Amino acid sequence: MFRITKFLEEIENPTPAGPRRNPPGPVVIWNLTRRCNLTCKHCYALAVDKEFPGELTTEQAFDVLDQLKAMRVPALILSGGEPLLRDDIHKIAARAKSMGFYTALSTNGTLIGKDDMKDIEDIGYDYIGISIDGMRETHDYFRRLEGSFDASMEAVRMCVERDLKVGLRFTMTQDNAHELDQMLDLLDEEKVERFYFSHLNYAGRGNHNRRDDAVFKMTREAMVKLFDRCWNNMQAGNKQEFVTGNNDADGIFLLQWVQERFPEHAEHMRAKLVQWGGNASGVNVANIDNVGDVHPDTMWWHHTLGNVLKRPFGDIWMDTSNPLMAGLKAQPRTIGGRCGECMHFDICGGNTRVRAEQVTEDPWAEDPGCYLTNEEIGIAEDGAKRVEVTPFSRKRAAGANG
Repeated sequence: MFRITKFLEEIENPTPAGPRRNPPGPVVIWNLTRRCNLTCKHCYALAVDKEFPGELTTEQAFDVLDQLKAMRVPALILSGGEPLLRDDIHKIAARAKSMGFYTALSTNGTLIGKDDMKDIEDIGYDYIGISIDGMRETHDYFRRLEGSFDASMEAVRMCVERDLKVGLRFTMTQDNAHELDQMLDLLDEEKVERFYFSHLNYAGRGNHNRRDDAVFKMTREAMVKLFDRCWNNMQAGNKQEFVTGNNDADGIFLLQWVQERFPEHAEHMRAKLVQWGGNASGVNVANIDNVGDVHPDTMWWHHTLGNVLKRPFGDIWMDTSNPLMAGLKAQPRTIGGRCGECMHFDICGGNTRVRAEQVTEDPWAEDPGCYLTNEEIGIAEDGAKRVEVTPFSRKRAAGANG
């Protein structure tokens, strides 16, 4: 996750830069169920509205919480599928809160009624993220359910009314990029505190639909809009947070934005970005799926490291006998192509490995989702060439998620 607001605050209130510091344990995104009432185009979990065998029981989930506490995990993001389809979701969340975890809920929002909202308020979730894929018609198309936009936005309003920290989660593709301005205006209209902009990643249905990924020009234009909006809001005293995910090149692009507008702050900004260090999959971000399998992050469901019912999470997470985990935990990572030649490798860390793996079948190839030019990353024109995103292979995708 790339925190735009946090970095732009460094322009007005700089803090000392130091070495990268990893938290004691990873943030865990926990897909408590694969069941969902929607079938969204970009779902990495390939969720549908049916019961999936082998999902963790309440007691098993409680045991996993003990494992995570022992590993000093600081934060949990409870997700799905749709986590509110689990009858025990609030029991699990309440226990997590009582154990001292930062506890967030990631939901599509359509199932939040007044009863659920009371439970959410009583538990005191630290954050509720609600996915919105554009304005009404576009969102309902992405979510494949008419009326889903209105239902989700009603949930957003109920959170705002109760002073709960809520944010909109937006995954951009060619189909909804034109509505980004309206989405940002929606934040102001609804008094929403946070905006999470997700780049499309090649996993689950996101892999099936990667031919719809926004072209690099659209991505660059979107990032400039986010940087400008965030900065202007800060100048106006608006405390909204802007964050992005699934493309660590955003850090390098922000540095360029600062160099153009605030060149006197560029050196300090670069130092802070190096301290951040970019992609954290397999290091500071972990995923547990609905049956207890552990993955380097939510986009790696086709690569299982172990299962928490058979082996403690901490043992699984620290085991570098697995080649993928050894490579992800290496500092610096060994990555080829344009990433390997990039003069800003120390900022983004080689970006998202799962995109490289899905396109080239090599997790250590360059990230084909990097939207920066060779010139911008210090590569001569006759240097490394971009990996071409080939047409989607149905055979490979079928093996990707079991």
